[in-house]
Amino acid sequence: MITSEWASDPKHTAHFIARQVRFLRAAGVDVDVFSFRGGRRPLRYLAAWARLQRRLVGRGARRYDLVHAQFGQSGLLALPKRLPLVVTFRGDDLFGILGPNGRPTPAGRLLQWLSRRVARRADAAILVSAHLKQYLTNGVATYIVPSGLDLDLFRCIPRAEARAHLGWPSEGRRVLFVGDPGDPRKRYDLARQAVELLNCTLPAELVIGWRVPHEEMPFYMSACDALVFTSREEGSPNAVKEALACDLPVVSVPVADVPLRLQGIPGCEVCADDSPPAIAAALERTLGRGDRSQGRGREAACQLDERLLTERVIGIYRSVLAGTNGHHAPELAHV
Repeated sequence: MITSEWASDPKHTAHFIARQVRFLRAAGVDVDVFSFRGGRRPLRYLAAWARLQRRLVGRGARRYDLVHAQFGQSGLLALPKRLPLVVTFRGDDLFGILGPNGRPTPAGRLLQWLSRRVARRADAAILVSAHLKQYLTNGVATYIVPSGLDLDLFRCIPRAEARAHLGWPSEGRRVLFVGDPGDPRKRYDLARQAVELLNCTLPAELVIGWRVPHEEMPFYMSACDALVFTSREEGSPNAVKEALACDLPVVSVPVADVPLRLQGIPGCEVCADDSPPAIAAALERTLGRGDRSQGRGREAACQLDERLLTERVIGIYRSVLAGTNGHHAPELAHV
């Protein structure tokens, strides 16, 4: 598996990749991780490409059945193809890195262009949400597999216990914002303005969940009263799904697959528009209930159990191998 985000990088936030690797291994797939840090520097990509090619063809290299690249830019390293290639596209590799004006930056447009070409050469493209199909040309074999959840980690913790664990006061309402406040795509200022308006009628504190140790995030979600989600673009946001697993009500702008995830869940709202007054009004209604999602959020999140989605990924591997060698591949050895 090729990835530009891995746990050895102290700045990484792509816990979903490490989780997928862990669950694939638990399911019996031998996964060898090739990690690199591109950092938008062509020479780093070139050096990583040379390293990977040596691993794939060098004397004494172990035999691999296929290559699975995480993000379009990682798929570049597998070209020209020596093995069947599966690429997971997760969002900004297809819609581009966005600037403050909401449009792709020059680097973002280049990333879009490269990712689309990688998709054309891949044997299968995994998309984390169906809306990403619009960024690919016809003829690309696509599968929809959202990022899964570790439901043992993201669980419902009593609010008093979670606040005591974090050292927070037991009183007061708290609204959680998950993401980098400096990332224009996340639109932290929109969340801040909405909570400021909310405070005119209903006091609440905005809590930023960024660079929080991953194992602590369930405590943040259980200690807060709502998650506010204001991203301009997303693939399939993990923060929303993790909040549901903790039965935390979500107030979100209409983005990606969030409307589908929140449908029919008590206390959750998709705002009519992405204005601060609309978000503030939705937060007031959610917080005014004084209740969580009555177990319905957790119930919906169970459909995203990483164990279930791992089986779907393995099924894609088998399909790709069967299409390559003309017969069903009953065993997967190395990825």
